[in-house]
Amino acid sequence: MKILLVYPHYPDTFWSFRYALKFIDRKASFPPLGLLTVAAMLPGQWEKRLVDMNVQALSDEELAWADYVFISAMTIQRKSAKEVIARCRQLGVRTVAGGPLFTACHDDFPDVDHLVLGEAELTLPPFLADLCKGGARHLYADERWADLRTTPIPLWDLIDVRNYAAMNIQYCRGCPFDCEFCDITTLFGRRPRSKTREQLIAELESLYARGWRGAIFFVDDNFIGDKGKLKREVLPAIIDWMDQKEHPFYFYTEASIDLADDPRLMELMVRAGFEEVFIGIETPYEESHAESGKVQNRNRDLLASVKCIQRAGLQVHGGFIVGFDSDPPSIFEKQILFIQESGIVTAMVGLLSAIRGTRLHRRLRREGRLLGDDSGNNMDNDLNFVPRMEVKALIGGYRTILDTIYSPRNYYQRVIRLLREYRPLHLGKFHLQPGYVGALFKSILFLGVIGRERLHFWKLFFWSLLRKPRLFPLAITYAVYGFHFRKVAEKIRRDGMFDGNGAWHEHDHYI
Repeated sequence: MKILLVYPHYPDTFWSFRYALKFIDRKASFPPLGLLTVAAMLPGQWEKRLVDMNVQALSDEELAWADYVFISAMTIQRKSAKEVIARCRQLGVRTVAGGPLFTACHDDFPDVDHLVLGEAELTLPPFLADLCKGGARHLYADERWADLRTTPIPLWDLIDVRNYAAMNIQYCRGCPFDCEFCDITTLFGRRPRSKTREQLIAELESLYARGWRGAIFFVDDNFIGDKGKLKREVLPAIIDWMDQKEHPFYFYTEASIDLADDPRLMELMVRAGFEEVFIGIETPYEESHAESGKVQNRNRDLLASVKCIQRAGLQVHGGFIVGFDSDPPSIFEKQILFIQESGIVTAMVGLLSAIRGTRLHRRLRREGRLLGDDSGNNMDNDLNFVPRMEVKALIGGYRTILDTIYSPRNYYQRVIRLLREYRPLHLGKFHLQPGYVGALFKSILFLGVIGRERLHFWKLFFWSLLRKPRLFPLAITYAVYGFHFRKVAEKIRRDGMFDGNGAWHEHDHYI
């Protein structure tokens, strides 16, 4: 059997980092971890190829070679996924689809031959068994949650790691919290399930053996869901392995704000090599947390929590949302003030989106306020529900936030504020990554000479060299990030428009 695994194109968004990747000569942020893991579950004697459309074009010759094309995608990749499916159908190649997009919206893809939904550990084996017998069904689903102790090491041999800015690993699935707007508990449940420390070390070893050095993203939606296991078993094992290997990697992940309440956990994470953590802060407005059921963010000083995490040695990246029913007219100014005071450089601000499968989606449907499906990109100005706030005010306020926080003056001010607060351990020796010397010179040219932010760039350049020399590479990295964020924000402003009725529309593509 010849299997072609295809990962559809990911459009330009704040998350793609596409403009920043050009500085380091990488083609994509991360490899398609789900497809690589599925590839490892397929029979060893089958021929396998992988095409990541974010790295290379998908040719008709590749499609014609395959007996089956396996496609996995997230909601934001819907347009590209539909194009791939149409090409396969035109060429007479059978398709197998799974992943978050198809699990949530499988009824939208009648042209897919076989839908293998949910967690592949449960639904892929019966599909493969039926396929080998010549009687595979159209749809496979399972209501149970998978045991991650059965998950294999991804088949890294199918990619060239040099194409990517970072590698990725999944340690756990599920989240103990159930925020109204989030679909994680629908996809993976509320009880965190995780791999063993032996599995995790084996995955790190597999990347080390392939010559990877540098960043690894733990893609868990809430890495600290099971704090006890992390502190007892997992983090001590990573610390020992990293010490033996002289710290070849550094890690970043996603976690809830209650990380700030556990100094021991933060200490172990930093010693293990974690340097960054993305946290869903959402809003500084307490009533909106109550509305959305985000209990972990309630009754706390969010700004103090962020500062605590930064001082522990972890850079905080933050997710923010506007468009809650409870949001007052002052929410835009409050968001800007919080982001600036917190020193959260990578502030991902989005419009509230009603994702299929969430409690928010069900509530808005009951209230008759749904307008359609979400695009998967909550920064594309495409509201899929009727907000309580007047639409023009909401979109205008949202654009004001983006214009303000990513203006060169405010952005570079946050970088310096973070570097003042941030207390890294500086474990191990410095590993110079391929392309990073070139990135320095490109940043000097494009940001320090040509760019409109050049005065702010040089202020940061010399301030970090003189005051925080060990953080100089980080300062330049954030300068490059700022270039990407401004390009995407400009594209949002350029491609969106109001119609005569005050409604907001996009041109027929994703931003």
